[in-house]
Parts: sequence; C-alpha cells; structure tokens
Amino acid sequence: MQTSRRIYFNPTSIPSLRTTRCSRRDFYNAGEVRPTRSGWRGNARSGIRMESTETGENQTGHISATSNEAILFFDNIFPLKLTWLLRLPWQAERDLPDLLRRFNNQTLSTFEPLTLVKRAIPNSVPMKITEILPRLKDGGAFVKFSHPDGITAQEIEALVSRYLKENPIKPWFSPFRRIRSNLVVGKPWLEDLYRFPSCRIKVEFVPISPGGPAAELSQETLYSLFRKYGKLAEISSQPSDSKVLPKFAYLDFARMRHAIMARNCMHGIKVLEAEGGGAAGTELRLSFEQKIKSHWIWDWLASHPRVVIPAVAALLATAATLVFDPIRTFFIKAHVDHVFHIRDNRIYKWFKSQATDIFTFRLHRSEEAGLGAIWDDRKQVIDQLQTWLMETADTFIVVQGPRGSGKRELILDQALKGRQNTLLIDCKPIQEARGDSATISAAAASVGYRPVFSWMNSISSLIDLAAQGTIGVKSGFSETLDAQLGKIWQNTATALKQVALHSRKKDDKDAALGDDDWLEAHPECRPVVVIDNFLHKNEESSVVYDKIAEWAAGLTMGNIAHVIFLTNDISYSKSLSRALPDRVFRQIALGDITPEVAKKFVLTHLDSDQNDTPGNDIKLTAGQRQYDISELDDCIEVLGGRLTDLEFLARRLKTGQTPKRAIAEIIEQSASEIMKMYLLTVDKGDRKWSPEQAWYLVKSLASNEILRYNEVLLSNTFASSLTPSASNGEAVLEALSAVELISIKTHNGRPQTIKAGKPVYQAAFRQLTEDRVLKSRLDLAILTELSKIETKSIDKYEAELNTLGSLPRQPREVGPRINFLLGKLAASQQKVEAWEKEMGVLKKVLMDEY
Repeated sequence: MQTSRRIYFNPTSIPSLRTTRCSRRDFYNAGEVRPTRSGWRGNARSGIRMESTETGENQTGHISATSNEAILFFDNIFPLKLTWLLRLPWQAERDLPDLLRRFNNQTLSTFEPLTLVKRAIPNSVPMKITEILPRLKDGGAFVKFSHPDGITAQEIEALVSRYLKENPIKPWFSPFRRIRSNLVVGKPWLEDLYRFPSCRIKVEFVPISPGGPAAELSQETLYSLFRKYGKLAEISSQPSDSKVLPKFAYLDFARMRHAIMARNCMHGIKVLEAEGGGAAGTELRLSFEQKIKSHWIWDWLASHPRVVIPAVAALLATAATLVFDPIRTFFIKAHVDHVFHIRDNRIYKWFKSQATDIFTFRLHRSEEAGLGAIWDDRKQVIDQLQTWLMETADTFIVVQGPRGSGKRELILDQALKGRQNTLLIDCKPIQEARGDSATISAAAASVGYRPVFSWMNSISSLIDLAAQGTIGVKSGFSETLDAQLGKIWQNTATALKQVALHSRKKDDKDAALGDDDWLEAHPECRPVVVIDNFLHKNEESSVVYDKIAEWAAGLTMGNIAHVIFLTNDISYSKSLSRALPDRVFRQIALGDITPEVAKKFVLTHLDSDQNDTPGNDIKLTAGQRQYDISELDDCIEVLGGRLTDLEFLARRLKTGQTPKRAIAEIIEQSASEIMKMYLLTVDKGDRKWSPEQAWYLVKSLASNEILRYNEVLLSNTFASSLTPSASNGEAVLEALSAVELISIKTHNGRPQTIKAGKPVYQAAFRQLTEDRVLKSRLDLAILTELSKIETKSIDKYEAELNTLGSLPRQPREVGPRINFLLGKLAASQQKVEAWEKEMGVLKKVLMDEY
C-alpha cells in the first residue's frame, strides 16, 4: 500500500521568479538559501539548476530530465482560443510572471489555470514536483517530477491517469472535456514561434546520428505509436515518387488537443530496430501542419462546376431581380402614365397652341376632318366600347377588321381619347424581329421595360453551351425566349396593378376592401391595354402570341386591366380560346364604310385642303375643283369603303387628277401587286399556296363577287393540288386570307363565303382576266395540273384493273368493281381529251399574241 505524502513545488524552478538577491523558500520547503554568485560557475558550485523559462532551460527550447526524473504533460489547462494573445510578445512576458508569482504566494483563485495542475496531481502518488512550464500556445503545461527508485515513471503516469479518469477535472472554459496527462517519452521542443496547433502533425524520419540512415515507418507502426494519444482520422505517407528529404508522413487527429498531446509527448523519440526504426534507429521529429491550403476556396469552386455554375447563375438572377426589377417597374409605370411623353407636356402644348398661327399643320387637320365623318358613322361602336370599359367583365374585347379599316384610330383616338393610363403593344415589330435578342428588345420597347440586356442572351447561350460540353449539364445561365418574355410581361402586370391602385385613397368608402376586391368594384380605374396587329404573320406555334394571350388572360381574370385586341385575322378565336377557354369574347367587326360615308370622307379631305395653300403643293384652278359628283360616285363604288384606298384616292384628286384617271391608276397598281405577290412563280419563298390556286380564285371572283367556301374546297385545284405546300385546301384559303387576296365571311362560326380581299381587288381581278395572254398562260398552267391529276387517276385505275385481270378465275363479285373502274377510266380519259383541246387553243393564243 502506498503511503501518503506531501507534494512539494520548488519555486526556484518557476520561470521569471528568481532574483539575484537572497530569497526564502516559503512554499513547502523549510530553510534559507545562502547567497550565490552570479554567473554559470557560481551556479554550478552552489548546485542550483539552470534557469527554466517558457522556452526551456536557458531559452534553449528543450527541457532535460536526469535519472529518477520524468516529465508529464497536462492538457486542457488553458483555453486554446486565447492563443492569439501570443502574437503580442509583450503580453506573454507580462502576464505569465504575474500569474506564477501569485501561484507562489498562494493567492490563486479556484478558476485559475495553475490551480488545475495542483488538483490534477493526487497526494497519494509518490512524486516530487521539481518544475512547471506552462504552455499557453498548446493549452497545457509540462510538469517535471522526481520519483523514488522503487517506482517507475510509467507507473506514476498510470496512477495519475487513473486518478484523472476516476475524478475528472473539467475547467470552466471547457465544461465537457476533462484534463488528461501523458508521460513525455521524447525530447519536447518548447519553441515560441508563430506556429499554432492544428489537427495535422507532420512526422519527419531523421537518423539518430548525423549522416546515418533513417527508416520510413509504416502506417501500422505509426498507428501503434500514436493511437494512445487520441483518435486518428487519417495517416498519409509520403508519395513513393517524392524526392523530398527527410522522409515524412502526415497524421490527422480527430481533435486538436489529441494532436497537441501527441506532439508534446512524442517529439524527438528514438524508434529502435525492434520497434521498426531500422538497423541504426530512427528519430521522429514532429511539427504541426496547417490543413488549410492556399487558394482552397478557388480550388473547391473550380473542382465542383456542377454545383458552382448553377449556384452562381441563381445568385446573379436573384441579384438582377432585386436590383433591376424595381427600376423596370418604374419605367413601365411611366410609360403607361405617359409621364415622359412630350406631347402630353403642358409646356409643349402651350408652345404648340402659340405656334398655330405660324405653322398650319395642314396634314394633321385634313386627316382629322376626313376621319370625323367616319367617327360620326361609327358613333354607336365608340359608345359601345366606352360602355364596356366601364363594366366589370373578365373577358377580352376583340376588334376585328381588314387592314385599313381604321381599327387603331377608332380605339386610340376616339374610344380612349383623353385617357392617360393606356398601354399600346404592337405585335408587328415583335413578331418580325429576327433572333431572340431582337424579339426581347422589341417586346421590352413596346412596354417601356428598361434596362434590358438583350445582348446577354447570346453570351449566356455560349456560356451554357460551353458548360454543357465540359460538365455535361446546362449551367442555367441562359433562358429560353419563353421565360424572358414571361419576365417582361410579369413586370408589366405588376406595374399595371400599381397604376390601377394609384387612384385609391385611404379615406375612400371602399378602403376596407382588399386590392383585388377594390379593382373589381372600380373597373373605371383600371388601365387599358391595346394589343395591335395580333396574329400578324401568324404561325401554328408562335411563342409571342401564346405568351401575350396568356398574359392578357391573367390581366383580365385578375381585374388588373381591360384588354382590347386589334386583329385582321378572322381565326383569332382559336388562339384566344386557349387562354380563356370558358369565356365569350366581346367582339366588334369593322368592315368597309358605306358609299355615302366614303364619299363624304373624300369630299371632306378635299374641302379641308381648299383653305391651305402650302407653297410646295400644286394650286388647283377653280375649274379643277368642280368635281363631277356622278363620276366620283362611280369611282367610290369601284373603290369600296376601305379607308386606306379612299385616302389614296383623295391625295390623287388633290394633285389635279380626274376621278376616272385616279381610279384607273389605283386599279392598275392593285393588279400589278396581285401579279407580283400571288401569281408569279419567280420567288415562291414560304408560300402556302400555288399560283394555280391563286389564279383559280382570281378568275372565279372576276365573274362572281361571292364564292361558296365549300365549293372552292371541292374543286380539283384545291382538293388535289400537286404542290406539296398547298395540298391542304383550308390552310391555303386561310393563308390567302391572311395576305388579303381574299376575305372569308363566317356564319354561325363556320366559313361560308369568299370575297375579294379589298373592294378594289374586284376590279383588279376583272382587269387581269381581260388580259388574254395572261389568262391563257395561267389557264394553261391550271389545265396542265388538272391533266396530271387525272393521269395519276388513270394510272391508278389501270393498275387495279391489271391486278384484277391477273386473277386465274374471274369471280362474279368482281364484275361490278371492273365496270366501275372502266367507267371512271373512260370519264377521266374524256376529261383529259377535252383539256388537251383547250390547251391547244391556249397555246395558239400564246404563240400568236404578245
């Protein structure tokens, strides 16, 4: 049984507490010390130890132990988080002596670090403390002790370790981890360099004697030596092809304090041959290695592109949304309210009113005078539109009419006259734009969406393509045209809602209502969105029109704005029904004006010009201004009620032309347009019709003003066309209606009749058919195509008859089929013979006439 004993602390071994004067040993050591002479020799004679400091004995960086002496290292004595104080050299030199002086004077409090050392050593262990060296940087302390001959240092280590395990001591700064101690088996290096602990230790294998060989320890040997100090996460040996000397290995501990304990206890240990150190033995030199590499963030980003590139794209998109969306919403609101429109500026209006006497504005006044007659005739339509804009209805307003019927002027100049919160979106420049960037720019310009970086779409596409080629997946930088148009329309919807709610007051009687309910209760406060040229150059799958229709449906259903569509296409319901499938549209069909209104329109144009005498126009005599009313009536009857054609006629009459001459030139010009656009085959482009089909309609409409829709479809030219792009008769008629060669009238939602696209085209058709050479040429083309069609039918009949005739026996049931085929064959042959005769006559005309 071990006898209890007292533990002695020798103050002469504590750094910075010795003085040159005589001192009295007053802590567990009786007696006085005689004065000594300074210097190494005096100390040697008196037998006093060499001075120990924080950096070892006489600041050599090492601490030695004689026989019956050993060193223990206690960890968790100081907090590791305070190691930054050691970067200030004066701080360590000032605090440490003061702390140890109070230790010597027994004035330490319960929570001070060196008190933990006293508590960690039990009184029952036969050991005498001879030296204490705190290591703030490592968070622990070296304790040198002496022991009797009857007990070894390893046994004392075991006793202290068992005591600390049975009676754990936990410092105040680390309440979940206890103090541990281990025996120092190497030659510790007590340096005060700016090298701070880490979880990684670099183990260098050096020879025991200079110039001797050193063995590289295996991972198993390193594990057996260092595992007792704590959990090892990884052991990394030096690469076999490395030429770096001395050889080394890396030890990664799970905790930093485990690495600190291993480094302080194992540094300088000599591994003999029996332990795997080679024939001459190997010394282990330990040092902390920082695991954080330089540029590790950049290396990680570069090595994980599949994660980084989409994340960067998301961050950029979020930043752009947060920064630019409020700016874009502001500009859209300004565009809707016409804040920056100079024509709505008061100063501009004042200058314009003052300059009226100087500048006559002849053209503007004459146009207003001419249109006034039309608006008087369409007063009922204007009132109907204004009534619809004052009602709450979650559906579209569609104004359909041919080009030149005055749809845009009717809405903007009459129905919405004086209204500020209006937005006009022209689909024509958006649809005709080439490329996604141009389409985005056109859509943004139509609503005032700025800033817009349309050029970024091409750059993003290139980045996305490069990323897909390198990492195999899309980066997400580029967006589809659908997505980018959706952003523009979404921002526009937000701005329109803010404009609609701008007139809401806090003291309003409906102030308690929510925004949606208030908008539903006040339809007069909603802005009006006018979508012009809807379905211009329509295609079966058009992203632009689909997105606009969906966006307009959202505005209407959300009571954000009234939406008015202006279109020339009679099949608009197909596109709009996909956006609002369960709604009936409010429709207005604008046609040609009546002959009386047309005559009034032309005369008003001419009368308004009599008071204007611009210097550069031709002045007409009084005789020239006496128009023949009956002649003008006949010309208007031929020209019809299309506004663009009437304006063209009025301009020609102003130059002094007679009505007959003016109408003859207009008809001739229209005939030339028809020839170039529909009948000639020089440049077909993307035509969906054949010249033979266009000529069939021209020839038929020249003799009959109205054709039956289904009768045209059943004709051989439309039902069996040999042109691949014109094989579908209904698609051909819709295409010709879109380009205004013809107009299709509907009845109960179905196509019923076919008429000329413009009234003036009726006269142009007659003029074209009166040209014998042109008529013979195009009729010859139709007959040639019909002959080819019938020849194909004859070949089919003959092939089937040949098959039936090759049967070994002729069954009775085959007889009716043979008779039917023979009849069809004879009829087709008769048609071909008749057409051949006609073709001969036509060829003779082409050969004889110019």
